[in-house]
Amino acid sequence: MSTEPSITNYVESLFPTFEPGLKKVLIESGDLKTFDAGEMIMQTGQNMRSTILIVEGLVKLYREGDDGNEFFMYYLQPGNACALSMICATRQETSQVMAKAVEPTKGLMIPISLMDTLMKEYKSWYYFVLETYRNRFEELLTVIDNISFKSMDERLEFYLAKQHRDLNTRKLQITHSEIANDLNSSREVISRLLKKMEQRGTLSLHRNYISYLK
Repeated sequence: MSTEPSITNYVESLFPTFEPGLKKVLIESGDLKTFDAGEMIMQTGQNMRSTILIVEGLVKLYREGDDGNEFFMYYLQPGNACALSMICATRQETSQVMAKAVEPTKGLMIPISLMDTLMKEYKSWYYFVLETYRNRFEELLTVIDNISFKSMDERLEFYLAKQHRDLNTRKLQITHSEIANDLNSSREVISRLLKKMEQRGTLSLHRNYISYLK
Protein backbone atom coordinates (compact mmCIF):
# COMPACT_ATOMS: atom_id res chain seq x y z
CA MET A 1 0.00 0.00 0.00
CA SER A 2 1.42 3.39 -1.00
CA THR A 3 1.54 6.16 1.58
CA GLU A 4 1.86 9.92 1.27
CA PRO A 5 5.39 11.25 1.86
CA SER A 6 5.89 12.60 5.38
CA ILE A 7 7.53 15.88 6.39
CA THR A 8 10.63 13.82 7.20
CA ASN A 9 10.71 12.38 3.66
CA TYR A 10 10.39 15.83 2.10
CA VAL A 11 13.05 17.43 4.29
CA GLU A 12 15.53 14.58 3.81
CA SER A 13 15.09 14.40 0.02
CA LEU A 14 14.80 18.10 -0.86
CA PHE A 15 17.16 19.67 1.68
CA PRO A 16 20.03 17.17 2.08
CA THR A 17 22.61 19.85 2.94
CA PHE A 18 20.74 21.01 6.06
CA GLU A 19 22.36 20.08 9.38
CA PRO A 20 20.70 17.23 11.32
CA GLY A 21 19.65 19.67 14.03
CA LEU A 22 18.03 21.99 11.50
CA LYS A 23 16.18 19.10 9.86
CA LYS A 24 14.89 18.06 13.27
CA VAL A 25 13.55 21.56 13.97
CA LEU A 26 11.83 21.77 10.58
CA ILE A 27 10.29 18.31 10.95
CA GLU A 28 9.03 18.98 14.46
CA SER A 29 7.89 22.59 13.99
CA GLY A 30 6.85 22.74 10.33
CA ASP A 31 3.27 22.34 9.22
CA LEU A 32 2.60 20.56 5.90
CA LYS A 33 -0.14 22.36 4.01
CA THR A 34 -1.86 21.31 0.77
CA PHE A 35 -3.10 23.74 -1.90
CA ASP A 36 -5.37 22.94 -4.83
CA ALA A 37 -4.49 24.02 -8.38
CA GLY A 38 -5.51 27.67 -8.78
CA GLU A 39 -5.64 28.30 -5.01
CA MET A 40 -4.08 31.51 -3.71
CA ILE A 41 -1.26 30.80 -1.28
CA MET A 42 -0.36 34.41 -0.57
CA GLN A 43 -2.24 37.67 -1.16
CA THR A 44 -1.00 41.26 -1.34
CA GLY A 45 -1.39 42.84 2.10
CA GLN A 46 -1.64 39.50 3.89
CA ASN A 47 -0.05 39.24 7.34
CA MET A 48 2.78 36.71 7.22
CA ARG A 49 2.74 34.20 10.07
CA SER A 50 5.17 31.80 8.42
CA THR A 51 7.55 31.34 5.54
CA ILE A 52 6.99 28.54 3.06
CA LEU A 53 9.23 25.84 1.61
CA ILE A 54 7.74 24.26 -1.51
CA VAL A 55 7.97 20.46 -1.28
CA GLU A 56 5.61 19.41 -4.09
CA GLY A 57 3.91 21.09 -7.05
CA LEU A 58 4.44 24.48 -8.65
CA VAL A 59 3.75 28.04 -7.49
CA LYS A 60 3.54 31.22 -9.56
CA LEU A 61 4.44 34.59 -8.00
CA TYR A 62 2.88 37.85 -9.16
CA ARG A 63 3.23 41.53 -8.38
CA GLU A 64 -0.07 43.43 -8.30
CA GLY A 65 -0.21 47.03 -9.53
CA ASP A 66 -2.34 49.86 -8.15
CA ASP A 67 -4.68 49.43 -11.11
CA GLY A 68 -5.26 45.77 -10.29
CA ASN A 69 -3.09 44.45 -13.11
CA GLU A 70 -0.89 41.46 -12.33
CA PHE A 71 2.68 40.90 -13.49
CA PHE A 72 4.34 37.48 -13.44
CA MET A 73 7.62 37.38 -11.51
CA TYR A 74 8.85 33.79 -11.25
CA TYR A 75 7.99 30.19 -10.33
CA LEU A 76 8.71 28.31 -7.13
CA GLN A 77 9.38 24.58 -7.44
CA PRO A 78 10.08 21.78 -4.92
CA GLY A 79 13.14 22.68 -2.86
CA ASN A 80 12.55 26.43 -3.34
CA ALA A 81 11.53 28.97 -0.73
CA CYS A 82 9.81 32.30 -1.23
CA ALA A 83 12.46 34.94 -0.53
CA LEU A 84 9.84 37.66 -0.14
CA SER A 85 7.89 35.64 2.42
CA MET A 86 11.15 35.18 4.33
CA ILE A 87 11.69 38.95 4.40
CA CYS A 88 8.10 39.71 5.38
CA ALA A 89 8.03 36.99 8.02
CA THR A 90 11.32 38.07 9.56
CA ARG A 91 10.31 41.75 9.69
CA GLN A 92 6.67 40.95 10.50
CA GLU A 93 5.45 42.89 7.47
CA THR A 94 2.54 42.21 5.14
CA SER A 95 3.07 40.47 1.80
CA GLN A 96 3.88 42.61 -1.23
CA VAL A 97 3.21 39.83 -3.74
CA MET A 98 0.62 37.23 -4.69
CA ALA A 99 1.37 33.51 -4.96
CA LYS A 100 -0.87 30.95 -6.66
CA ALA A 101 -0.60 27.17 -6.95
CA VAL A 102 -0.35 26.24 -10.64
CA GLU A 103 -0.98 22.57 -9.85
CA PRO A 104 -1.72 20.62 -6.65
CA THR A 105 0.99 21.84 -4.31
CA LYS A 106 2.34 21.15 -0.84
CA GLY A 107 4.28 23.62 1.27
CA LEU A 108 6.11 23.25 4.56
CA MET A 109 5.08 26.26 6.64
CA ILE A 110 7.77 27.46 9.07
CA PRO A 111 6.57 29.77 11.90
CA ILE A 112 8.06 33.27 11.91
CA SER A 113 8.93 32.82 15.58
CA LEU A 114 11.73 30.47 14.45
CA MET A 115 13.34 32.77 11.87
CA ASP A 116 15.86 34.49 14.14
CA THR A 117 16.84 31.23 15.82
CA LEU A 118 17.35 29.41 12.53
CA MET A 119 19.51 32.23 11.14
CA LYS A 120 21.67 32.38 14.27
CA GLU A 121 22.07 28.69 15.07
CA TYR A 122 22.26 26.93 11.69
CA LYS A 123 24.78 27.92 9.04
CA SER A 124 23.09 25.79 6.39
CA TRP A 125 19.85 27.77 6.87
CA TYR A 126 21.76 31.06 6.78
CA TYR A 127 23.40 30.10 3.47
CA PHE A 128 20.11 28.73 2.12
CA VAL A 129 18.41 32.07 2.80
CA LEU A 130 21.28 34.01 1.17
CA GLU A 131 21.22 31.74 -1.89
CA THR A 132 17.45 32.11 -2.13
CA TYR A 133 17.77 35.92 -2.04
CA ARG A 134 20.55 35.85 -4.65
CA ASN A 135 18.66 33.57 -7.06
CA ARG A 136 15.45 35.59 -6.86
CA PHE A 137 17.31 38.88 -7.20
CA GLU A 138 19.00 37.63 -10.37
CA GLU A 139 15.65 36.49 -11.75
CA LEU A 140 14.11 39.87 -11.01
CA LEU A 141 17.00 41.66 -12.72
CA THR A 142 16.39 39.54 -15.81
CA VAL A 143 12.68 40.38 -15.70
CA ILE A 144 13.43 44.11 -15.30
CA ASP A 145 15.87 44.07 -18.22
CA ASN A 146 13.30 42.24 -20.29
CA ILE A 147 10.58 44.80 -19.51
CA SER A 148 12.77 47.87 -19.90
CA PHE A 149 14.80 47.13 -22.98
CA LYS A 150 12.85 44.71 -25.18
CA SER A 151 9.87 45.00 -27.49
CA MET A 152 6.72 42.99 -26.81
CA ASP A 153 7.58 40.30 -29.36
CA GLU A 154 11.01 39.87 -27.73
CA ARG A 155 9.40 39.79 -24.30
CA LEU A 156 6.99 37.10 -25.48
CA GLU A 157 9.81 34.96 -26.86
CA PHE A 158 11.72 35.36 -23.60
CA TYR A 159 8.59 34.48 -21.61
CA LEU A 160 7.87 31.28 -23.56
CA ALA A 161 11.51 30.20 -23.45
CA LYS A 162 11.48 30.70 -19.68
CA GLN A 163 8.25 28.73 -19.34
CA HIS A 164 9.82 25.89 -21.35
CA ARG A 165 12.99 25.99 -19.26
CA ASP A 166 11.35 26.36 -15.83
CA LEU A 167 8.64 23.76 -16.41
CA ASN A 168 10.91 21.41 -18.40
CA THR A 169 8.28 20.76 -21.07
CA ARG A 170 7.52 21.85 -24.61
CA LYS A 171 3.79 21.48 -24.02
CA LEU A 172 2.88 24.79 -22.39
CA GLN A 173 -0.64 24.59 -21.01
CA ILE A 174 -1.29 28.30 -20.81
CA THR A 175 -3.94 30.45 -22.48
CA HIS A 176 -3.43 33.59 -24.54
CA SER A 177 -5.26 35.53 -21.83
CA GLU A 178 -2.94 34.23 -19.10
CA ILE A 179 0.12 35.22 -21.14
CA ALA A 180 -1.39 38.67 -21.70
CA ASN A 181 -1.98 39.06 -17.96
CA ASP A 182 1.55 37.92 -17.14
CA LEU A 183 3.05 40.37 -19.64
CA ASN A 184 0.60 43.19 -18.88
CA SER A 185 -0.58 43.25 -22.48
CA SER A 186 -3.85 42.54 -24.32
CA ARG A 187 -5.06 39.17 -25.51
CA GLU A 188 -5.35 40.48 -29.08
CA VAL A 189 -1.71 41.58 -29.19
CA ILE A 190 -0.48 38.30 -27.72
CA SER A 191 -2.58 36.20 -30.12
CA ARG A 192 -1.25 38.16 -33.10
CA LEU A 193 2.37 37.74 -31.99
CA LEU A 194 1.87 34.03 -31.27
CA LYS A 195 0.50 33.56 -34.78
CA LYS A 196 3.60 35.24 -36.22
CA MET A 197 5.82 32.96 -34.11
CA GLU A 198 3.89 29.95 -35.41
CA GLN A 199 4.48 31.09 -38.99
CA ARG A 200 8.22 31.30 -38.23
CA GLY A 201 8.19 27.76 -36.85
CA THR A 202 9.00 28.79 -33.28
CA LEU A 203 5.86 27.18 -31.88
CA SER A 204 2.64 25.41 -32.76
CA LEU A 205 -0.73 26.61 -31.50
CA HIS A 206 -3.31 24.11 -30.29
CA ARG A 207 -6.73 24.37 -28.71
CA ASN A 208 -5.64 24.05 -25.08
CA TYR A 209 -1.87 24.40 -25.20
CA ILE A 210 1.17 25.75 -27.05
CA SER A 211 3.93 23.49 -28.37
CA TYR A 212 7.26 25.28 -27.99
CA LEU A 213 9.47 24.11 -30.87
CA LYS A 214 12.54 26.32 -30.70
